[in-house]
Amino acid sequence: MKLSKQQKERLKKIDMQTFLLDTCIWSYWFDDRTEQHANIKGHLQKLSPHSILGISIITWGEVAFGHKIESPDETPIQSEYIQFIKSKGPKTFEIDIHTANKYGELRAFLFEKCIPNAKKKKMRPEQLIDPVKGRELGIDENDLWIVAQTMTRNLTLVTSDKLNRIREIAGDDLHIENWAK
Repeated sequence: MKLSKQQKERLKKIDMQTFLLDTCIWSYWFDDRTEQHANIKGHLQKLSPHSILGISIITWGEVAFGHKIESPDETPIQSEYIQFIKSKGPKTFEIDIHTANKYGELRAFLFEKCIPNAKKKKMRPEQLIDPVKGRELGIDENDLWIVAQTMTRNLTLVTSDKLNRIREIAGDDLHIENWAK
């Protein structure tokens, strides 16, 4: 069966899919004592050899934070974890102006949805008695940045986080897979 040029292009795009792995997925992949580890390994085995695994600069920050909270000095397990991620050769995705703009758009949608009267009063989050934080918006700020990266680069976010509020406003433009289950 001969494929049309359009079909070949579609297959090429599928074959070269890029996945942005969230912090939880990297952690499960590293920890072979968890049930999620086996599930992630199973998903990885099904990927095309041309698929690209990525890591957000935000995820690197979450890893650094977690390690510093656990111990101010690097422990052998922390070194092993960092080496594990580096050895998998993920592409690191930085924050750029497109990501920043998408983040602002998503956060504004959340702000309008969660605090509708603030806009009518022409208030900014900083002007409210209690500043609007991620908790009030039903989000984790880092997740919002990672979703913005995912959307601006047309990536597939791999996470076990629910992200319900963010999914609500992002709609069909956000592609998420959960390899942990």
